[in-house]
Parts: sequence; structure tokens; C-alpha cells
Amino acid sequence: MDSIVATNLDTTSLTPIHATNGDGRKHSNNNQPQVNVNSNNVIQEEVVEVVEVTAFQDFIAGGIAGTASVVVGHPFDTIKVRLQTSSSVAFTSNLSSLYRGMAAPLSTAAVVNALIFSSFGYSSRLWDKAFESNNMNSLDLQKSFVCGSFAGLVQAVVICPMEHIKCRLQVTNGPSYSGPTHVVSEILANHGIRGLFRGWCSTLWREVPAFGMYFVTYDYVKDSINSKLRSYDPTHSHSWMASAISGGISGSLTWAMIYPFDIIKTKIQTAPLHSTKPSQSKIWYVAKDIVTKHGWRHLFRGLGITLVRAFPVNGIIFPVYEFTLMQLNQLDVAK
Repeated sequence: MDSIVATNLDTTSLTPIHATNGDGRKHSNNNQPQVNVNSNNVIQEEVVEVVEVTAFQDFIAGGIAGTASVVVGHPFDTIKVRLQTSSSVAFTSNLSSLYRGMAAPLSTAAVVNALIFSSFGYSSRLWDKAFESNNMNSLDLQKSFVCGSFAGLVQAVVICPMEHIKCRLQVTNGPSYSGPTHVVSEILANHGIRGLFRGWCSTLWREVPAFGMYFVTYDYVKDSINSKLRSYDPTHSHSWMASAISGGISGSLTWAMIYPFDIIKTKIQTAPLHSTKPSQSKIWYVAKDIVTKHGWRHLFRGLGITLVRAFPVNGIIFPVYEFTLMQLNQLDVAK
């Protein structure tokens, strides 16, 4: 996601003020006039110089945000996977076992988040050109959904084999695999690239609508919070708390909506690799088998721990990402 950081020049004092634009995902190359009211109720006009963030800055900020989210959320994710697969080690292992399989998502966190941010930014620019949209202050939820869905599609290519490896490590109770490299080598040797992408269709059905709804919800909630804050303080422009709350709400709501697909994906990716049974490899048949054997409630097994995990994980991503971009931008300005 190519983002921007705004540099405000107060024309009354010519003192530069550095701040993010609020959502970090608008695109423009023009200086934007902005009217603010100071503490003495004197109207001041500011010129907002919009600076496009480089791919390198996106990579660094996305990587740091992704790493923070993995460290916070992985123990909850391990419990979720074990609940989904009815593993007997769900609550019987020690604390360190909850971090088993973290190397795979941690090592790719920077790449995954860079893909999400850059894909959203690229599709946003295409959208703006196609519909001639250059109003930085408008809230376009349709754009958020379409561009978010595209980001989810791109991410699915990377996340599918990564989560396949992670899930197999998380449900292992014993020395079956020594680590991610061992899992990859075993799968490639016996099943090839196709084996690594086991669960691709269910991953696609989960990621595409999920990211569309994720960005829509984030934009809407954050815009609502900031609008409310501006009604009390006309000079308000950005709040880290608004970013955290919006991220947490959007993450939790999105997971609640698409969770059954995650259950199905986990079942497919933890089934025996040599199995071609429809009840272990096809979305509809896996769902039907789960409902027949355990009831429809089983499609939401582990949802509670997922929602507990989703709020802090998604609540930390945007504040860390936006803060890192601010610091990188200020370093470039200081040079």
C-alpha cells in the first residue's frame, strides 16, 4: 500500500508540522489547501504538501507492523488451530509450545505486509485514474472494498503455503517435523509445488472478501471517530487511539464474518497430504462433513479465541505502520 505523509506548513509562522494524513492510503501529488482554527479561534490556512512514500518505506513500515502483530497474536493463533482440529494438546502444553511454528509467519511478515500495502496503493492509483478521483478528504467505501479485495488476492498467493506449513507445525505433537524447512522439503519431495498450495481455494475465499471488508470497516470506523473528535475540537487531525480502535474493530468484525472458511481451510491443510477424499480436500464436502459429524456450531469452533486475538493484533498494525512511516519521513526531511 503506497501511503502518504502530509507536511503541514503553518503560513502564519512558517513552522513545519509533520503528521500523517489519518489513513495513510490516499494518493495525490498536489499541494492541498487546508483550513484550521487555532486556539484563539483565528482561522488559519495551511498548505498540505503531500509526499508519496517510497516502496522501501512501505516495506520497512509494513515489516515492523507485521512483526509486531505476529509476536502479539501467534500464541492465540496456535490455540485457535488446535481447537479447530480438536487437538488434545490445545491446553496441555507449556507456554513455549504456543510459539511453535512462529518462524514461518515471522520470517515472511515483512513481505506479506509490504505486498498488502503496495497492492492496495497500486490498485488505489488505478481507481483514482479510472474514476478521476483526487479528493483526499472523501470517504469512498466502494474503492476501499475493491482495492482491499485486490490486496487480499495478492496476499493469498503468499499466505497459502505459509499457513499450510504453520498449521502442520502447530498440530504436531512430537518430533514429526524439526521446523519449517523440514516441512517444506518433505512436501516438495513427495507432492511438489501443488502440495505446498493445498487449501488454495479456501484461502482465496477467505482472503479476498475479508480484506475488502477489513479496509471498508477500518475506513468507516476511523472516519466516524475522527469526525466525532473534530466536533469537539476543530483542529483535530489524527489520533493513534482512533487507528488502534478502528483496526481492532475491523479485524474482529471481519474474522467473525469469514471464520467458517478458516475452519474449512485448516481442516484441508492439516489432512493427510496423500488424501484425495472430497471430505478432506474440497470446500463444500469438508463443510458438509463437519456439519454432519459435529453440527453447524463446529464451523465456529475457536471463534472466541480468534476474536480475543484479532482485536490486539489488528489494533497494533495501523498505529505501528503509521508511526513508522512518520519516523521514516522525518528522517528523509532531515537529510
